[in-house]
Amino acid sequence: MSLFSFKHHDEIPKNKQIQDIELSKIKPNQFQPRRQFSENSIKELAQTLDKEGLLQPIVIREDGEEYEIIAGERRFRAAQLLGWEKIPAIVNNMDDDQAAFLALIENLQRENLNPIDEAKAYTNLMKLNNLTQAELAKDMGKSQSYVANKLRLLKLTPKVQSYLASGEISARHGRALVGLSERDQSRVVDEILANNLNVKETEEIIKDLDEYFAKKNEDKTEKKKRFAKRMPKDLKVQINTIKQAIKLAKDSGIKVKVKENKDPDDYKITIELKRK
Repeated sequence: MSLFSFKHHDEIPKNKQIQDIELSKIKPNQFQPRRQFSENSIKELAQTLDKEGLLQPIVIREDGEEYEIIAGERRFRAAQLLGWEKIPAIVNNMDDDQAAFLALIENLQRENLNPIDEAKAYTNLMKLNNLTQAELAKDMGKSQSYVANKLRLLKLTPKVQSYLASGEISARHGRALVGLSERDQSRVVDEILANNLNVKETEEIIKDLDEYFAKKNEDKTEKKKRFAKRMPKDLKVQINTIKQAIKLAKDSGIKVKVKENKDPDDYKITIELKRK
């Protein structure tokens, strides 16, 4: 069976009539590859539906006394947001493989999936249709290297994958981290986020991780030494007094959050007090 045996123009058979189905009887597609839906995107679509109506019905299949979405979950969610009781739908009773194909293809071709959801969608398509990477790439109209690069992202740790899915780091950042240990992936992604590193800067760090983090620790140690040497004696006394007051506050049941910047040229201590 070809991956594209069920193209969009075949989703709505000519002999099928559009029916108004109660939203309360419709449930999401179990094969939906998209794990995150943009609230703003759904709101914008809801505004369009409210103004122009639903131009294209959703496609569903029967599941007992309920219905499962095959295509059109964003339209379904937008209709829910508007408080619609019913939505125009085509009932097309496909099997699991057919329903999965349509759900995956609709998302891959019509919407911008995040890199992790896209990679998982490719994996599911390969399993469902028993395809190789090369066959999948050909059917999707992509290069094999494109598909391979997406699939490599699934080798990343859940922590890194979450930042990819949220858009906080790019797919190129992710590919640079593939192959590192879980500890190193965590250390480097923290650096990327803390210092807004681009891909080139990230790759420079990865070239010699041990040296980079050793130097970073040395810099911290040196800063502390400089702070200790240059701090006036009377200032040390005042800081110790403040720290004793913090301890007393904690002992009395007050929740205390302390942030201390030991830069010798710009010392700061920030204290937040909050009753438990």
